[in-house]
Amino acid sequence: MTSLDTSVAPATDLQDERLTAPQGIGGHLRAAARRVRDGDLGMLPVVAGIVVIWTIFQALNRTFLSSTNLVNLSFDMVPIGVIALGIVCVLLAGQIDLSVGSVSGVSAATTAVVMVRYEQPMVLAILAAVAAGCLIGWIYGQAFNRFGVPSFVATLGGLLAFLGAQLWLLRGQNAINIPYDSTLVKFAQVWFVPGWLSYLLAVAAAGGFLAAGWIRSRSRRRAGLSSSSLQWLLAQSLLLLAVLLFAVYYLNRTRGVAWMFVLFVALVLGVHYTLRHTKFGRSIYAVGGNAEAARRAGIDVPRVYTSAFIMCSGLAAFGGILFAARLAAANQSTGTADVNLNAIAAAVIGGTSLFGGRGSAFAALLGVLVIQSISSGLTLLNLDSSYRFVITGAVLIVAVALDSAARRSRQAHGRG
Repeated sequence: MTSLDTSVAPATDLQDERLTAPQGIGGHLRAAARRVRDGDLGMLPVVAGIVVIWTIFQALNRTFLSSTNLVNLSFDMVPIGVIALGIVCVLLAGQIDLSVGSVSGVSAATTAVVMVRYEQPMVLAILAAVAAGCLIGWIYGQAFNRFGVPSFVATLGGLLAFLGAQLWLLRGQNAINIPYDSTLVKFAQVWFVPGWLSYLLAVAAAGGFLAAGWIRSRSRRRAGLSSSSLQWLLAQSLLLLAVLLFAVYYLNRTRGVAWMFVLFVALVLGVHYTLRHTKFGRSIYAVGGNAEAARRAGIDVPRVYTSAFIMCSGLAAFGGILFAARLAAANQSTGTADVNLNAIAAAVIGGTSLFGGRGSAFAALLGVLVIQSISSGLTLLNLDSSYRFVITGAVLIVAVALDSAARRSRQAHGRG
């Protein structure tokens, strides 16, 4: 009897790369290079951009990378960064919010009115402002889900409406000053982490990164998927520890690490965990990638959209509170001017895709660092804001162009 040749290729030839673990540090580096060639750029463009921007401004003004200027930079980036963190959430779901500036402004006004005009406790003022922001996000979700109003239109209307609400709350006053001796203002202006504690936090961050990576690798091995080796995790953790310890040492040469910056990093880590390691976070990525496929997979798509809008507006409200704390006042210009554009630009420059489904919470941190670095550098050079708008716009266009090119490359290589 003649037998047919039914031999198949070795399993190693048919395995998806996700099932094959890279061998050693060299293997991980080669795998990373292959992903970059296939269009999975990750945070590489924004990190390279930060290096270029810092190098240019340091060459033009030797005080740019001084510890004093970097401490000021860490303060100034927080309010916009918190708002950008909310933008990341709504962009991942494939939507947009154009009213975050106005929401932050009405939140700042609410905080000042409750604290100063009605003489209520600071905690109550903060809760009222954040609750108002979350309610605004819920309204956007209902407008989109129930009435089919595009998020662009709904939030554009909100931009105008909540600007009016902000002016009404202030009732003709140019500003409501928040007492300098209040806890809120001290937190945003003069409170710094003790030196010993800042080093301890750096060690804890690197240790947490190692522990999280090890747990994730163990879970992937149990599922039969590729995973990072312990050697690679240790190398990454040691590099992170070295960077963090040097950053803490450098900032401690003057005033140190601001508690407000620590809060921002904690928020980024919290949102990152929510997005990457919870069912809800994975649902946001799924809906942003393909809403119809997510619906067929059993995901409650309207609920995901509403939750994304609530997170965005809630974080915008919290950013407005920090704006008021930094200025020790809420005025008619809080949240106006370029706050909207800077928050959206920070999220996109940091690596969040405008097409939805791709990005991370760290995009807000890196993106706002780019924008505030440009602003700080031009201020040190005594150049007016026109240059900042032009440069920030150019960087935004480059970021979107890279995202579009990378998206086409990923599709060509079957990476989606």
